[in-house]
Amino acid sequence: MDPESQRILDYLTEVEEAAEDVLTTKQQIVDLDTKRNRNREALNALKDEMSHSGRLSLQMWCFSNCVVFKILLSVLLPFKIRRNAVFPFAEKVKVCFGNMFIKLPKAKTSEMIQKDQEQMDKEINDLRKELKAKVNRLNEIQGKPELRGYNLSPLSTDELKAVGSLFKT
Repeated sequence: MDPESQRILDYLTEVEEAAEDVLTTKQQIVDLDTKRNRNREALNALKDEMSHSGRLSLQMWCFSNCVVFKILLSVLLPFKIRRNAVFPFAEKVKVCFGNMFIKLPKAKTSEMIQKDQEQMDKEINDLRKELKAKVNRLNEIQGKPELRGYNLSPLSTDELKAVGSLFKT
């Protein structure tokens, strides 16, 4: 193979590897976001009040750190249900870790899911920062200009309050 063909092949290989890296990171972000949404649904299910029928049966899959949480909430009330009556959840819920169910307090389960939620938020933010660098590298390899406005970040709450106070005066 002549040197020119080898150079072109190396260039295309490098571009393909960089593009694959970008796509892999994007897919990781999508997967983590899906898990985060499932956690959010599980947290809301734990917080919501029980349905009017007196029985709630909810199965929610939360995938996190290679541990599968299956939250199964089931409450049967031993008394008649009045119209528009609202009843609280039982104090404990069954949580499945792998192939074993453990009955945990509702507050502890909610706390575990909340910690998992915070960890996933951190991982997603880290991946998004990495993605920006990977996209810039891909553009650099392809000879495209750097994206403008791509490195913007939202205002923090303190900065937003400061801007708001400037407009009020």
